[in-house]
Amino acid sequence: MPNSSIETGKLLSTCFLKAKASPLFQPEQVLSHCLRKAEENKYNAYIKVCSEYAKTKLHQTQSKPEHPLRGIPFAVKDAFCTEGINTTMASNILRDYIPPYTATVVKKLEDAGAIMIGKTNMDEFAMGSGTIFGAFGETRNPLDETKISGGSSGGSAAAVAEESCFFSLGTDTGGSVRLPASYCGVVGFKPSYGSCSRYGMISYGSSLDTCGIFSKTVKESAIVYNTMCGTDYNDSTTKIDVTTVDLSSLESIEKDFNTGILKNTKIGIPLEYFVDELNDDIVSVWEETIKWLQDQTGAQIEYVSLPHTKYALSTYYVIATAEASSNLSRYDGLRYGNKVSKKQDLLSYYLQNRTEGFGKEVLRRIVSGTFALSVDKYDTFFKKAQQTRRLITNDFYQLLQDQGIKYLLTPCTPTPALDRDAFTKMSPVEMYVNDIFTVPSSLAGIPAISVPIEINSKGTKSKIGLQLIALDEQSCLEGATVLEKVKL
Repeated sequence: MPNSSIETGKLLSTCFLKAKASPLFQPEQVLSHCLRKAEENKYNAYIKVCSEYAKTKLHQTQSKPEHPLRGIPFAVKDAFCTEGINTTMASNILRDYIPPYTATVVKKLEDAGAIMIGKTNMDEFAMGSGTIFGAFGETRNPLDETKISGGSSGGSAAAVAEESCFFSLGTDTGGSVRLPASYCGVVGFKPSYGSCSRYGMISYGSSLDTCGIFSKTVKESAIVYNTMCGTDYNDSTTKIDVTTVDLSSLESIEKDFNTGILKNTKIGIPLEYFVDELNDDIVSVWEETIKWLQDQTGAQIEYVSLPHTKYALSTYYVIATAEASSNLSRYDGLRYGNKVSKKQDLLSYYLQNRTEGFGKEVLRRIVSGTFALSVDKYDTFFKKAQQTRRLITNDFYQLLQDQGIKYLLTPCTPTPALDRDAFTKMSPVEMYVNDIFTVPSSLAGIPAISVPIEINSKGTKSKIGLQLIALDEQSCLEGATVLEKVKL
């Protein structure tokens, strides 16, 4: 039994399967350690810590069958509904909202015995890339407090990075899991659209929103994915043919990454990702990783083209804001949202509620989306964006399906984690550029994962996230298991 928080903390630095096999692993002690760190909330990663709820759930797990997640503490982005527990989307308009049900993915994890310890901070309504646009303050990066944690799931990324939980859930609409994972030095996995239920996930862009996973290792993400994936009759967008990941394959790669899994496998390097905004350090890590894969695994590297990628960012911000304009129209203060007490006409009531309830970034995107959906602009913007989305998707399938490219390896972000002060001075368009490498695969609805690459430069260790894209979860996670072995 651990006799100090230091001993307990060591468990959080290893895969939770190894941790559970350790004689130090006592669920009560581990939960106590995690709750202590979460309540300290050093980096403002949590909006709400659910201590009593977690302790009650841990007691209930004693009657549950054995499962890799049983007794494992995890955190949930405050975009997922949790019965009886505030779910705010980091917005004043939902500050007092308590859902009457729990999101399907959260329920599946709890049914397996995982212990939810709290709701994590985020950009308001998942709109942002820094976790600074929220009603509960900004989340700081545990690796460097002067840097942003990334967004919009920055709280979930920071919670795993600071080791207050073993894994966490986020949402990824255009990169909101992969981007903060890259900045905070953890694994961030976005499964394919429809493989995990969106029921109980408060909507931003319904055709893009995907439940994502933060963890310390790829295998941990695979275990969590296997637990929560599958068809949900409460969500008509879930696939009917979802298959779980073969963990034994990942285990064999973990033991010996050079098993031939990538030998003669074609890995594509998209030429369109060499953009002007790309930082030299990112290019260096990208190129050195490419060489490592060639030398160590026998992979075949091919420079390929995704010709419509250059339109992805503008396409995404038309579609996502248009869908947000529609989804967020329900928050008017009558059924949902804050309510003002002053008696006034209906239009004034709406205006006051939404102006007081929504932050500037959310209002900006609502206005942009409403404009794109207006009668005289619909064909020019929204319809054209949907047509372009199809071309972007076709590019991915042509490479990954028709031309035999198994993986695409790209940067996850154009720069390392940005200075907080510099980020807040950026224009909205400059901030949106942070998503330039993540939105294309979101538009295509295919799996993508950010894997931290360890760099040892002049005796100083750091991590930069690289993105691996594939057509299915099994391939994506197998390739990522090799990628996490890279040390430069």
